[in-house]
Amino acid sequence: MATMTRFHQQPTGDGGQQTAGDGGKEPEAQPILRQRGEEIQPYGALARYPLGLSDDVRAASVAALNQILSDTMVLRDLYKKHHWQVSGATFYSLHLLLDKHYEEQAKLVDEVAERVQTLGGIAVAMPHDVAEMTRIERPPRGREEVPVQISRLLEAHEQILIEAREAAGKAAERGDDGTDDLLVSQVVRVNEMQVWFLSEHLVDTPLVRAR
Repeated sequence: MATMTRFHQQPTGDGGQQTAGDGGKEPEAQPILRQRGEEIQPYGALARYPLGLSDDVRAASVAALNQILSDTMVLRDLYKKHHWQVSGATFYSLHLLLDKHYEEQAKLVDEVAERVQTLGGIAVAMPHDVAEMTRIERPPRGREEVPVQISRLLEAHEQILIEAREAAGKAAERGDDGTDDLLVSQVVRVNEMQVWFLSEHLVDTPLVRAR
């Protein structure tokens, strides 16, 4: 770990040095800025907690959870993109629904990430890392038609549901009941409910006159 050094002189705007505080001492309230150091836990390494689970079991759950986490983060942001860009006759209702689903996915992101950390792993976090890991198709920057927006969301949901059910089953087989419970009671159930609400918007029914 890199050591931290207090500097008793600070640069002035003209490139010179000025003494900080009376008698050349830096004030105690001065923040120590621009610090860097070595990672205290590399990605992929496990911290050992007394959980009653083997390293192999925890490593397998962490890997599966991080994949679900990366895809959930992309789905969350896809909801916000469409919330901003949705248009047409259903704008108001979809604008509100998409934001509600965004908030629910944001909660799932936090719950899945905290489960990774609870198991002693490192949760994937930064956008560039998520972009490398996700299995969800990347949308264009521009606006798309509402049916396309909804279709993209449904395909992302299905990807996550497949991953979550498979990971839950394997976690249960390995005795990782906490991961199994989170995936079934939270990830699967929330995504299934959101799929239902979205899918009904793609039913081709008449709006005014019955067929």
